[in-house]
Amino acid sequence: MTQTASSGQLFAATPRWYAIQTRSRHEKRVAEQLRAKSIESFLPIHRCRHKWRNGVLADLELPLFPGYLFARPSIGERILLLQLPGILGLAASTAHPTPVPDDDIDALRKITESLAAEPHPFLNVGDRVRIIAGPLAGLEGILTRRKQELRLVLSVQIIMRSIAVEVSALDIEPVPGDRRRMT
Repeated sequence: MTQTASSGQLFAATPRWYAIQTRSRHEKRVAEQLRAKSIESFLPIHRCRHKWRNGVLADLELPLFPGYLFARPSIGERILLLQLPGILGLAASTAHPTPVPDDDIDALRKITESLAAEPHPFLNVGDRVRIIAGPLAGLEGILTRRKQELRLVLSVQIIMRSIAVEVSALDIEPVPGDRRRMT
């Protein structure tokens, strides 16, 4: 069910996911503020080992998409959301905020729970493949190669960010109808 605003824009009656742009290195702080305001949020993180200049090694949990997290505010909570410190705005592909499909959020949750994902440069071109086995069966992405391992790059269009996960060549197939060549 939808409501029509005076501008003719349609608003969903149920809350939708949006990509929230934050100030640099404020993702965790903003996620805490959203939790305190009872606004559903999701901050995908990855774990990495960092070596500081002084030689100290540290295991870190960093945002998978630096500068972004996802929130599911109701229509009335959007104004409150934009007033929180550290939030720059909602990601948009037009003049209005663009919702992120629930399937994309579900896929990101599966990936961060079950696989070692890491940030990857956003790609517009490349060979599209589909995972045919394992916990991510059915997901499609762009196939890349890093050293000897195959990786599947999954992109979130609205924020122009991507992540890469390792895949086995036995667990992927070309996407039918894709005109680009497989390498």
